[in-house]
Amino acid sequence: MDLDESPRRRRGDELEAALLDAAWAELEENGYAAFTYDGVAQRAETSRPVLYRRWPTRDELVLAAISRHLKARPRVELADTGSLRGDLLSMLKGASVRFGDMISLVSVLFGGYYSSTGETIGQIRARLIDSRWSAMDVLLDRARARGERVPKELPERVKTLPFDLLRHEFIMSLSQLGDEFIVSVVDEVFMPLVDDYARREEAT
Repeated sequence: MDLDESPRRRRGDELEAALLDAAWAELEENGYAAFTYDGVAQRAETSRPVLYRRWPTRDELVLAAISRHLKARPRVELADTGSLRGDLLSMLKGASVRFGDMISLVSVLFGGYYSSTGETIGQIRARLIDSRWSAMDVLLDRARARGERVPKELPERVKTLPFDLLRHEFIMSLSQLGDEFIVSVVDEVFMPLVDDYARREEAT
C-alpha cells in the first residue's frame, strides 16, 4: 500500500508538486551523485512506487524537479531606465541574483549527470527553458522606439552574448557575479557591438 493512501491522500497536481518539491530539496542538499528515490520518498512521506510510476528513471525525476523549480521563479523584471544600457544593466544584475538558484543545477551536471546521460548544459537548458520569449528583443525594441542608435537586426549570437558571458562566468565561479563584471560586459563588449552593427547598417 502506498503511504499516500491515507485519510488525506494527496492526488493529482498536489501530489506531483509535493514529490517534485521533495526531489528539488534532495538535489539541493545532496547533489546529483547522492540523489536517490529513497531520499525523495522519505522527504515526501510517500513510497518509491509512487515516484517510479511518474518518473521511471532517476534522471527523469531530476529533470522534472529542476523544470518545476525554474518555471516557479518569476522572470527578471525588465525595468525601463530610459536607455538600452541602463535597461540591460538592470536586467543582467537581476539575472545574476537568479543564477544563485542555479548552483544545484550546476552540481547536477558536475556531479555525474553528463557521464550518465551524455547531455550537455546547452541541451538541458534547451529542454527546460522556453526560448521563445526573448528579453533582449524587448529591450532592443524599446530602445529603437526611443530613437536610440540600435540596428534593425542583430545576429542572435550578439543578442545572447551578455547572457552567455554571465553563464560562463557563473559556472567558473559558482557565485553571484559582481557589478564590475556586469558593467564590463555591457560597456566593453555588448554596447560596442551594437554601435558597430548600427554603423554598418547606416553605411549600406
